[in-house]
Amino acid sequence: MQYAKEAVGAAFDLEAMRYASKQSWRGVEQMVAAFKPGMRESEATALGRKILDDLGMERIWHPLHIRFGTNTTKKFNEQSEGDVELGDDDIFFIDIGPVFGGHEGDVGATYTTGGDPEKAACAVAAKTLFEDVSRVWRDDKLTGPALYDYADRRAKEMGWVLNLDIQGHRVSDFPHSIYKAGDLGKFDGIPTPGVWILEIQIAHPSKSFGAFYEDLLI
Repeated sequence: MQYAKEAVGAAFDLEAMRYASKQSWRGVEQMVAAFKPGMRESEATALGRKILDDLGMERIWHPLHIRFGTNTTKKFNEQSEGDVELGDDDIFFIDIGPVFGGHEGDVGATYTTGGDPEKAACAVAAKTLFEDVSRVWRDDKLTGPALYDYADRRAKEMGWVLNLDIQGHRVSDFPHSIYKAGDLGKFDGIPTPGVWILEIQIAHPSKSFGAFYEDLLI
């Protein structure tokens, strides 16, 4: 069944979506290599934009969200508290939404500096949970709400708190926003490959840090 919420434009091409995702991950990899303790969020954001420009980004469809330390618990639509400096034993995440080849990339992941074991475990857990939920999507053909119900249950079993205000969204050839598709977590169909972003944001149950991971369901 074709759902209106999965509509795409005439230029849409699945391989172009793959390319946009791959280029976006190249940008993240370069940012991780460039971000060092002592750098402030504002500096990292400016550097991240330059990296994407150098990779041939045509435009951004959502602003860069680069969060350090306690700001890793913030949602995408919340402002960071202060221009936080990246510490020696810290946690940070990168969330980018560039357009390459007329198609929307949207990727994000969490990294650490130093050797804090809890922060390292949090970063790993976000990616692990993403991979678990995406596997269930492929194998069990669950709807959007069922995927996030599963993610919430698994996060609790793993000892983390899932932010259920973050529930994924549409992407496509730019701009996907004309389709007004809403959140993946509220999409009652079985998500079609190549047009939905699965977002996972978790937090430590008692400490002020968290982790984020997102990628294209494909």
